[in-house]
Amino acid sequence: MDIDIAILTLRIVFGLTLAAHGAQKLFGWWNGPGLAGFSGWLGSMGVRAPMFAALLAAVTEFGGGIALAAGFLTPIVALGIVVVMTTAILTVHLKAGFFNPAGWEYNFAIIAAAVVVTITGAGEYSLDSALGLTGGDWSGWEIGLGVFVGGVVIALLNEATRQKAPAVAAAAE
Repeated sequence: MDIDIAILTLRIVFGLTLAAHGAQKLFGWWNGPGLAGFSGWLGSMGVRAPMFAALLAAVTEFGGGIALAAGFLTPIVALGIVVVMTTAILTVHLKAGFFNPAGWEYNFAIIAAAVVVTITGAGEYSLDSALGLTGGDWSGWEIGLGVFVGGVVIALLNEATRQKAPAVAAAAE
């Protein structure tokens, strides 16, 4: 029972924090850029189809955060979260080092929380539990490792397809 309360707490804190982060991008809440601003920023970094990428990332953060907090489809949601957070690290934060305001510590903590919840399972107080989606196929270290490795590989493939923005390419020459 204590572990279920601990996992519930972890899910709620990290899930709602991620949802708020996504709401900044999706809706412009809390001084966020909104979808148009986020899309423009992604386009300036050479991201292909920046509006689609912005929508996908923002919905994954917002919806994935809510789903993580609720413990709903945990390994699937965790995979999306790992992809988006790893992509953010690779495209924006890695060069700034570990610590914020521009570093990758926040993204890394979100990845760790998503993987931990996948390993342990969403717990008794979750939609996964209510729907009978717990145990073997939905949790364990193998599933957590798969979510982590799969998410990193997808993010690396995504990063490999990113174009250099014209201004960045010209400055590099």
